[in-house]
Amino acid sequence: MAKQLFGTDGIRGTAGTPPLDPRTVTALGMALAEDLQSRAAARHPVLIGMDTRESGPSIAAHLADGLRRGGVDAAFAGILTTPGVAYLTRTGDYSAGVMISASHNPFEDNGIKVFARTGFKLPDAEEHEVEEAIFRLLSRIEEEPRAAALTKNREAKPYLDFLISTLSSARPLAGMKVVMDCGNGAASALAPELFRAAGAEVTPIACEPDGRNINLNCGALHPENVRERVRELGADAGVSFDGDADRAMLVAPSGRIVDGDAVMLIVAKRLQAAGRLAGNLVIATVMSNLGLQKGLEALGISMARTPVGDKYVLEEMVRREAALGGEQSGHVIFREFATTGDGMLTALQVLETAALAGQSLDELTAGMGVYPQKLVNVRVKERRPIEELSHMRAAIRECEARLDGSGRVLVRYSGTEPLLRVMVEGLEPGIVEELVDCVTAAIHADLG
Repeated sequence: MAKQLFGTDGIRGTAGTPPLDPRTVTALGMALAEDLQSRAAARHPVLIGMDTRESGPSIAAHLADGLRRGGVDAAFAGILTTPGVAYLTRTGDYSAGVMISASHNPFEDNGIKVFARTGFKLPDAEEHEVEEAIFRLLSRIEEEPRAAALTKNREAKPYLDFLISTLSSARPLAGMKVVMDCGNGAASALAPELFRAAGAEVTPIACEPDGRNINLNCGALHPENVRERVRELGADAGVSFDGDADRAMLVAPSGRIVDGDAVMLIVAKRLQAAGRLAGNLVIATVMSNLGLQKGLEALGISMARTPVGDKYVLEEMVRREAALGGEQSGHVIFREFATTGDGMLTALQVLETAALAGQSLDELTAGMGVYPQKLVNVRVKERRPIEELSHMRAAIRECEARLDGSGRVLVRYSGTEPLLRVMVEGLEPGIVEELVDCVTAAIHADLG
């Protein structure tokens, strides 16, 4: 049976309404406590962190109340990045970790991501079990559950020290001018100082969160802001983080956007040269551009694809013992260091690679061609199985015949929003636009 609450990246929705209303969040805390108790893994507290949304403290407090009802204590890290929560969970005395964030979504939304004590996101089977417990426990919760009092009792410094320790030398970014957009999110108080500690001269923007301006015309979805400042200041690079800083988009001196695909090519070259790219393999998703695949093939590196979601990328990396994987959207996983995508780690590694090579990001990405690609989101009222959408399936077959092996058509439901995503990739921009319109029209014919 399909999961009803958990998507590709935890539970997400509008704050204050199901499944992020006080009763359901409290039930989640109780269900998580029950899950930990059943696995004899409840001896230590659950670490809770959050991004800068105004709804975060309330959700954290009700989650903590649910955990305590189930006999499990909660520790509170305050504002922290998602990879920061994952790192502290796996290196500290915690039974599990929870990050309260809706990533790149607007402030009205929020979400809950759960990590096992190993720092890995929960597997699908365990999420199913937690969901079933939530629905069962909801009937035991009064209409207005009481929120627990929370006091911050865990600092981010060990995580920041760890990030610095991944660099090959002290202050390798000395002399590098970097524009940094923190999206008014979780990295706002962390990233500028981290990169200054690595030697960079940082110009911060969107680092003044007020609870409602997270991702608002800034951050990883709007790299054009950093691009403009990079050009204006003659900077060496720009970095944009999303709300919980588990991904980053970079900008080269020319203004070229260096997305997750380009990052993986840059890093794969470095790891291969150092003998640290296990199996000469990179794990990407179905969304990664064919240009990345061709660029890796030219280096003798193979690429495997997974469904969208850094969780699935990581699972495949573990299964195939791969050292590097990620998503075009900027989630990049360095298996040597982390169990989740980490925007600050990614930016540090890429900028250090440029510094060590004595090359700009433009030079490092010069060998990567990018196939024209267009993504359209179609809002849907119901998620009918894709195999039942006959008009759409016929349109896809027609489009694939026209591409004749020189492109791709991908249609999938979003794991976090009521959207059907259509992606077409090919050699000619005009044909790509035409084929996207064809598939989109067929979707409307099937779904209205």
